[in-house]
Amino acid sequence: MEDFELSAYIGKQIKSLREKKGWTTQDLADKLHTSRVTVTRYETGARKANQDMLYKMSELFNVSIDDFFPPRDNEKQRSETVEQALSHVMSFDGKPVTDHDRAILQQIAEAYLKGRDQDEGDQ
Repeated sequence: MEDFELSAYIGKQIKSLREKKGWTTQDLADKLHTSRVTVTRYETGARKANQDMLYKMSELFNVSIDDFFPPRDNEKQRSETVEQALSHVMSFDGKPVTDHDRAILQQIAEAYLKGRDQDEGDQ
């Protein structure tokens, strides 16, 4: 993947994650202690975010730094963890789903799946 394509891909990921949080470019800029223009340039691929900035964003978005980059092997689908799957849930029954809600849902899902795995082992 060429530099420009990678910058554009990372920019799309940043924009997508920002929008999932319901943040404006100014909201993200404030959290990163940078300008709105800089965030816009990251999102369009016109400017490359350095490793420190990507790390800060991964913490803000509660994702792995790997989530900013394309999969290494396009033929293989990356399996989502429960946490990653729940990060896409933005609302339920017309009400927003908070980070606290997601944490509780993650605990429930993981407890269920662990119990299911134990039940399958008993059969």
